[in-house]
Amino acid sequence: MKIPIKILIVEDEMIIGASISLQLSNLGYEVSGIVSRGEEALIHIQQNKPDILLLDINLKGKINGIETAKLMQKDYHIPIIYLTANDDDAHFLRAKKTNPSAFISKPFKKLDLQRAIELTIERMAADNDTDLEQSDNCNSPFVLSDSIFVKRNDKMVKILIEDIYYFEADRNYCKIYSKDKERLLVMTLKEIDGKLPEEHFLRIHRSYIVNLMHVDEVAGSHVVISKKAIPLSKSLRGKLLKRLQTF
Repeated sequence: MKIPIKILIVEDEMIIGASISLQLSNLGYEVSGIVSRGEEALIHIQQNKPDILLLDINLKGKINGIETAKLMQKDYHIPIIYLTANDDDAHFLRAKKTNPSAFISKPFKKLDLQRAIELTIERMAADNDTDLEQSDNCNSPFVLSDSIFVKRNDKMVKILIEDIYYFEADRNYCKIYSKDKERLLVMTLKEIDGKLPEEHFLRIHRSYIVNLMHVDEVAGSHVVISKKAIPLSKSLRGKLLKRLQTF
């Protein structure tokens, strides 16, 4: 099962918001919420951080879309796609200062929305690639809700979360085993554990994190994933079984 990108819709016309939500669902994205006010959006982001913010510029209420974006950016780095029915240059220039990923003019087609989101996701990966070039930890992965981008040579390689089998500790590094191959990550198992989506991954041993969707067998002291026996700590066996029941 693929974990979709989470998108928050901030639109004060609820009929439009519901229509956008349906389009996003049909495109395979998850709508984390539909809110009509900037204040509500800021609260929602604190409680359920989305991957992308779909934000109407002309919100009613105490703060408009641009002001909402500025307040959000004090604490979070979430890509913004602006929705606007106003072609006024002043609004555009003010919105541009918040460095949005895209603008969509109302009324818009489903294809416009799809392309804007796909370009935003690609930009997220590219931005992280630049950050990694400036970092000592140049192989640190970039984790989205449905995939992980890992550094290989001068490129960021995308690995779908649904294709990952498990992670194995290797001293100060860890290895990621997926359907096609294994890769070495320049970070500890503890560090990657803090980045992975909890609904699909569980640390079952001091040296292993497994993807629950690929667990084929649970024995007394190990689990089997893709014909590979992986050690299972006795203290974590109950937690694993409980998670598998609700998975």
